[in-house]
Amino acid sequence: MPITFEELDYQETPLGAISLRRRADLMQEGGVIYEIKLNEEFLMSSLFTASEIQLAKLGLAAAPGNALDIVVGGLGLGYTAAAVLDFPRIRSLRVIELMAPVIDWHQRGLVPLGKKLSSDPRCTLVHADFFALAASEGGFDRAEPNRLAHAVLLDIDHSPSQWLTPGNSAFYSLAGLHSLAGKLRPGGVFGLWSNDPPEEKFSRLLDTVFGSSECHVVTFPNRYSGRESSSTIYLACKSE
Repeated sequence: MPITFEELDYQETPLGAISLRRRADLMQEGGVIYEIKLNEEFLMSSLFTASEIQLAKLGLAAAPGNALDIVVGGLGLGYTAAAVLDFPRIRSLRVIELMAPVIDWHQRGLVPLGKKLSSDPRCTLVHADFFALAASEGGFDRAEPNRLAHAVLLDIDHSPSQWLTPGNSAFYSLAGLHSLAGKLRPGGVFGLWSNDPPEEKFSRLLDTVFGSSECHVVTFPNRYSGRESSSTIYLACKSE
């Protein structure tokens, strides 16, 4: 009998109970949808991935040069990271993920893109707090402190003003963004995914830190609502 619903894993984390589920959906390519829930909240679904992929495509389109070193904050189901690896000019990718079970799911091949990320020698999955590293003196690579990135792409919180935990809020401030900018190469790109419409206040903050920024609204069909849904990609480039 075909599986209609299955919980693949359930673990306790510092943020609460996290679970990986898959369920049948004949309207979806492959007939299966994967979902991540934190407590009772949906964090990620393989049904809606367009904006996560666009975070990588838009961010890297703005990043100059070759042999790029990229940092992705938040692993999820791996769609942003996998889209980064599709660019041949990537030299290294570090994916920073706070919750160890999410990394484990990829390494065990429990999620569709797990094998792609785990087998690519350019990609390193790092169990750490992105926000703590962004605020630290040493940066994102403990083996090579102060290594600068060509782009940092972030998809953890729901938006700049809606956070998974209140502690994340400090990042979306003048001091937090200045610290992040210090970990980018000249001309480097900061890209941020948001589930909400563009926030003028946050755009002004990006302009203050980076000099200029832009917002891209990514739309995609939502067959549950019968309408289009949208997400926002913020991009800011560090001055040369």
